[in-house]
Amino acid sequence: MTNWINTVSRDHVERGVRGRFTQANHGKPHMLRKMERGDWIIFYSPRTLYPDGPPLQAFTAIGRVADDEPYQVEVSPDFQPWRRNVDFLDCAEAPIRPLIERLEFIEDTARWGYKFRFGVLRIDDHDLEVIRSAMVPASIEETTVGT
Repeated sequence: MTNWINTVSRDHVERGVRGRFTQANHGKPHMLRKMERGDWIIFYSPRTLYPDGPPLQAFTAIGRVADDEPYQVEVSPDFQPWRRNVDFLDCAEAPIRPLIERLEFIEDTARWGYKFRFGVLRIDDHDLEVIRSAMVPASIEETTVGT
C-alpha cells in the first residue's frame, strides 16, 4: 500500500469529496495510474480557490482509493479529466505549519512548500499517521485503519 498527497485547492477538493473522486495534475492520468485500490490519499490545499484564492496551507481531506483503474469523464467538450474514486473519511482541516517539524518528507523546513509544487507525492507511513492524527477524530480512525 502506498500513501499519497495530492495538492489541490480547497474548492476543487470539496467538489471531489461531494463526487467521491480525485483528479491530479490538471486532469492528467499519469499519477492516477500509479495509485492502487486501498492506497491512502491526503489532500493538501495551498489556497482556498483555484487559481488565485486566499492562502490556506492546510490538509483538507483524506480517504482511500476505491477503484482499480483511472477513468475519464467529460466535464466539457474541451476538458475530459481522468479520475479515481475515493472513499473519504469525515475529518477536520489541519493547518500544515504546526506539523512541519514532524513531517519527514519535508527535508528543508525553511522551504517546506517546495515538495507540493509537483502536485502528487508519495509519503511514508510515519507522515501519514502525523497528518491523519491531526485530521481524523480517534473514534473514526479506529474504525477505518486497516480496512
